[in-house]
Amino acid sequence: MEFVPTTESLLPLTQELLDRHLPQILEHFKNQKKNLESVILNQSIQVKEKEIVLQVMGHMQEEIAEKMKPELIAIIRQVAGVGPFRVTLELKEEIVDQKTKLYTNSDKFIYLLDKHPALKEFTKKFGLETDF
Repeated sequence: MEFVPTTESLLPLTQELLDRHLPQILEHFKNQKKNLESVILNQSIQVKEKEIVLQVMGHMQEEIAEKMKPELIAIIRQVAGVGPFRVTLELKEEIVDQKTKLYTNSDKFIYLLDKHPALKEFTKKFGLETDF
C-alpha cells in the first residue's frame, strides 16, 4: 500500500527545499532528453510564498517554460513532498552591449586590435592596408 500524504503532512515550499531537490529535478528532465527545459532550470529560480518564479530569456524560453509548468509542478510535489504552489515566469530580456555593435570596417578593425594586439604588428610587417 502506497502512502498518500494528507495536506497536513505536506511541507511548505521553501528556497532551501527546492535547492536541495533541484539536482533530482534536473536529472528527470535530462533523462527525458529535454535539454531546453534543463537550461531554463539552470537559470535563476526564486521561491516566494507558495510560488516559484522562473527567469526566462526571450520568448522562445517563455514558450518552453509555459509548456513544462504542469510537469515541473508534479515533479517538485512528488520529489519534495510539498503542498500546492504555482509557477510564474519572469521575462528577462538579454542585455545588449552597445560596445559589441560594430557597424563600419574601421570599428571592426579597432575592436580586433583591442582584442589581438599582435594584429598591429602583422599589419606593419606585411604592409597590410588598414584604411577601408
